[in-house]
Amino acid sequence: MVIVFGLWFSGTNAYTYLKGYMLFKIGQVNAEDYKVEPDLKATDETEQNDEHQEDPDPLYSKRPEKGENIGELIIPKLEAKLPIYHGTDEEELDIGVGHFAGSVLPGEKDNSVLSGHNDTVFRKLGEVEKGDLLVVQTSAGEFTYKVKQIRIVDKDDRTVIVPKPRATLTLSTCYPFDLIGTSPERYILVADLVSSK
Repeated sequence: MVIVFGLWFSGTNAYTYLKGYMLFKIGQVNAEDYKVEPDLKATDETEQNDEHQEDPDPLYSKRPEKGENIGELIIPKLEAKLPIYHGTDEEELDIGVGHFAGSVLPGEKDNSVLSGHNDTVFRKLGEVEKGDLLVVQTSAGEFTYKVKQIRIVDKDDRTVIVPKPRATLTLSTCYPFDLIGTSPERYILVADLVSSK
């Protein structure tokens, strides 16, 4: 019985690993295409000007349906290009990065939250550092964010999804990365919008 369980466990883990590897490898990009340029730095003056401007026309004409592909997340440091799906149920997380439906869409003012499994799309997220770029491409344009904070929180910590005063992108995955089973913590990257096209 123990041998059968071991074979089953090894097989399911191998499948998960291969699925994650393929998702990660299929969307590789060239990191050289995404460089930090001097004009991509958010300044206090820019933040103050943002507060006094009226909201422009909405970026998105309609909200996506659950399971709909809404764009791609590019992580230049990892040379990865990952599909983003609206929703964070297993159906979405099994095929890419999930967009938390209770948050704004990428590029909009406030906190846009993306989640992914640590054994598939976000397997190398721990290699991303402060100052690295995250690029989101959607029907509304291309939005470049710069990582300003990395933290590890309890799995029940809801501060990850709280509103923000400016356009912010938050990435979340289970932590530790190499743990098999239920993870007690979450690895969080918080990035500010620095450029839109």
